[in-house]
Formats: sequence, structure tokens, C-alpha cells
Amino acid sequence: MGVTEVILAINYQPEAMARFLKDYESKLGMKITCSQETEPLGTAGPLALVKDKLIDESGSPFFVLNSDVICEFPLEKMIKFHKAHGGEASIMVTKVDEPSKYGVVVMEETTGKVERFMEKPKSFVGFWMDIGQPRYYITGLGLYLDSLRNKGSSKLSSGSHIHGNVLIEESAVIEGDCVFGPNVAIGPECVVEEGVTLSRCTVMRGARINKHACISNCIIGWNSTVGQGACIEDMIILGDDVYGYDKISCNGRVPPS
Repeated sequence: MGVTEVILAINYQPEAMARFLKDYESKLGMKITCSQETEPLGTAGPLALVKDKLIDESGSPFFVLNSDVICEFPLEKMIKFHKAHGGEASIMVTKVDEPSKYGVVVMEETTGKVERFMEKPKSFVGFWMDIGQPRYYITGLGLYLDSLRNKGSSKLSSGSHIHGNVLIEESAVIEGDCVFGPNVAIGPECVVEEGVTLSRCTVMRGARINKHACISNCIIGWNSTVGQGACIEDMIILGDDVYGYDKISCNGRVPPS
């Protein structure tokens, strides 16, 4: 049996997060529990809040993941490795361009046993990226979509209007004469009207893109609207329920709501 329960350590808008996650419990077939921090507890502190859930009589291991990292996690290989060596914990590491920025690991070459946190880490096949900043989120989206392509995933969209990797949720409504790609994700319950061009962007749940809008290198937040004929590009980020006026042109700053 694989992962059956996910526990999320949350702080900001816990009620909204809990409502959002309810949809995914049935979709993913697993229990999702939220553990709220009433004060900042640091990186490891939230684990103490759910200690009783993590440590039980079964002695089953659990994964600890940062939510702002996108990665092709080899979880099955990792759990087999962990059970085989019998140690207290296992850490997955990879190479990065700036090791000093993330911290690095020195390990015993033959066994993988961690000796200290100083030198270059061991790599794995796949991808990894910290997506805690918007521009890295867009790059991380591209890595994820590339991963789906390499696996031959049926989730990716196809058609004459699709250029490169594009992911469209089934409940999204797409009108004609649109051009999507590369690296586009359109969330559930979105509406994209005719003649829209999207590239290197994420359109989140419930957003609406009106006719002939052009969006590039942007994040369109939940329930937001981009006006007819609008052109927004270069890391414009619309938050929740923001309205961008018709024919507005924005480059690198948040438009008025």
C-alpha cells in the first residue's frame, strides 16, 4: 500500500485551505489533514504538532516534504532504500548550481551514510527546484510538464492550437481560435474565451480570460479576470479575485484592480 494520508502544516488562511483540499481527498483517494501553526515554529517545529499521528505502534515510516519545492520524487526507491539500511532517517539530495544557497551533504560513498553537511551532494535522475518565488514557480512548471511529456502522460493536451507542453483541467471551458504554449497550465473551472494566447503561465481555478487577451510569463490567481484584449507579461501576478481591465497593457508590475 502506498501513501494513504497527507498532513499539511499550514498557517495562512487555514479555513480556505481546508475547503480547497476537500476536493482532493476524493480525487486522490487519501485522507488530507491540516495542522495549523498559531505561531511560527520554524522548519521542524510543525512536526511536533503532529507527533501523535506520525509515530504509532505500527512503526511505519513517513515522508517529510517542503511544499514550495517541485521535484520528480523517487518515493518508491527512497522507501526501499530506507527500509534496507535500517537507519533512523533517510535524506534525498541532489546537485544544484549554488550549493552554498541550500546547504550540502557529505556522505560515505559506498553506503550513503551522512557524515556531515558541507560538501557537494549526491545526485539522482529527475528534476528538483525551489519554487518559493514566482519566477521560479514558472520555471518549475516547465520542469513538471517536461516530466509528464517524458513519461508519455495522457494528461497533456494536444491539438493544432497547442504548442509544446500544456495541461488543461477537464472542467475548464476553452473557446475557439486560442493558442496555448509552451508551458501552460489551466486549472479547473476556468473559462478561456476565443482568440486568447497563453504562454509560460498558470491560470488558477475559476479564473476567466476574456477574448483576444495575451498572457505570457504570468500567474493568474483564483477567480481573477483578465479583460478583453488585455496584454500582460513578464511576471505579472494576479492574486485572488482580481479584475484586469479591457485592453490593459502591463509589463512586470501588478495592474490596478
